Amino acid sequence: MNSETLQIGIIGAGDILRQYVKTFDAVPSVHIAAIAAAHIERAQAAAAGRDTRACTVDALLADQTIDLVVNLTPPPLHAQLNGAAIAAGKHVYSEKPLAATPAEADALLAAAAKAGVTVGCAPDTFLGPGLQTTARALADGMIGEPFAAMAIWGGSGPEPWHPNPQFFYEAGGGPVLDMGPYYVTALVAHLGPVRAVHACSRTTNRARVVGSGPLKGTALHVDVPTYATAILEHASGVLSTVSLSFETFAGMAGLEIYGTGGTLRLPDPNMFDLRGSVALADNPSAWGELAPSGGYADLGRGVGAVELWAAVRAGRTPRASGAMAAHVTHVLAAINAGGDTSIDAQFTVPALVPLGDDPTNTAV
Repeated sequence: MNSETLQIGIIGAGDILRQYVKTFDAVPSVHIAAIAAAHIERAQAAAAGRDTRACTVDALLADQTIDLVVNLTPPPLHAQLNGAAIAAGKHVYSEKPLAATPAEADALLAAAAKAGVTVGCAPDTFLGPGLQTTARALADGMIGEPFAAMAIWGGSGPEPWHPNPQFFYEAGGGPVLDMGPYYVTALVAHLGPVRAVHACSRTTNRARVVGSGPLKGTALHVDVPTYATAILEHASGVLSTVSLSFETFAGMAGLEIYGTGGTLRLPDPNMFDLRGSVALADNPSAWGELAPSGGYADLGRGVGAVELWAAVRAGRTPRASGAMAAHVTHVLAAINAGGDTSIDAQFTVPALVPLGDDPTNTAV
């Protein structure tokens, strides 16, 4: 690190940038030094009125004052730009997924180890009070021994609202790699690594067109499965059922863990502050909301990048680690592929976050 203040360079100036900026601005020891984008005018607009310079990607990577590169570009660019940042000697925090394929994800981790830099990856929503509270309840034995889980999410696809949704239907996209990281990350953060995946996936022949913006009416081509369902065998023996869809017009969502003494209903893993609930075996129809007992409060997307900085300073693995993201990538690829797949990638389940903790705290 160059100083006590973390100097961040952000690549990508799309819609999600606002959420990261809000989090980084809330942490006094974090400074957004530069923003780069393929279209420099978008970087200039994002940097306007701030102590932040707009620049090209090459200029950002060459800047020796930047400690951490935050990659917010579309998924097809993640492996390339994450690799370029590692080659430039930068720590990297990437939007999900870390890469489009397991081979790319593994290569990034190998390159980072060789370069002596640290990689982290979204989603970091599991570090918020919602999922940290359910993880603590599970660890405390509130529902007894967990034996199964269910994760389900579905929608009709992003084309009705997104102005340029083609990348959602290319490699690195689809419901499995778009929404799957939230659900599978939440599952493995609670239940540990997956050792095998048994899956089926398919693509329908439904015509898809852009529904809004300048490209309205443009036909989309679909190169990825739009519906997938799988059973995940965790190394612990827990079985998780996962279904992910861009074919479900009415929508569907849910995330539950079943134990010998009750059921945990987890909050939306795409959010930070929603509360989970529990129903216990002695009164299974009485759901009780869980009071927050862990997690980074009052922060949002990007908290994993700040925690990565604390981890680097402390010489430990960040909670939203590249290793966990690579493991999730292996699982998601197996879901997309269908059939039976053994998973070798492993990671250390991150330690629970004390309630309201400061993500810059190097002691936890």
